[in-house]
Amino acid sequence: MKAIPPFALPTPPAWLQSELQGRLVLLLNHVLQQEPAAMERLRRQSGKRMWVASGPISLWLQATPAGLLALAEPAEMPDLRLTVRAESPWDLAQALLAGQKPPVDIQGDVQLAAEVAWLVDHVRWDIEEDLSRLMGDAAAHTLVGLAQRAVDSLRALLVRSGRSVTPVDAP
Repeated sequence: MKAIPPFALPTPPAWLQSELQGRLVLLLNHVLQQEPAAMERLRRQSGKRMWVASGPISLWLQATPAGLLALAEPAEMPDLRLTVRAESPWDLAQALLAGQKPPVDIQGDVQLAAEVAWLVDHVRWDIEEDLSRLMGDAAAHTLVGLAQRAVDSLRALLVRSGRSVTPVDAP
């Protein structure tokens, strides 16, 4: 039996990858629809393909004429390749918890890369707003507050364990 090195993730089965990719695109489009400027930026890149990879997981996306994203069929050469460089999933999670952008190798269309960078810097999911539609304002505010305290506690644990973590402002 082949041993899996520490922190290495096995490649998920194809059916699971497909399902997760579809759900991720739905979430990304939901967030994009809340930001008309983001949709306009993507609309200008209509038809362009992006390949995003992190470890064993990769995702092919295409900008649509509506300014949203769609899953794309793999092609020989995407317009933009984004490869997340993280030593391990732990390092990636730590960077995200610290509010840092993970290191990413970018190759391809400069204009598309600039638009994606703008999206990453300016588009945020207002999860509290979405939750308030499901459970009411007070419950959503409480749940988001609890989640923020959990993230802060985890960040403090990382700091105590000697890991370097840069604090970020609460959403």
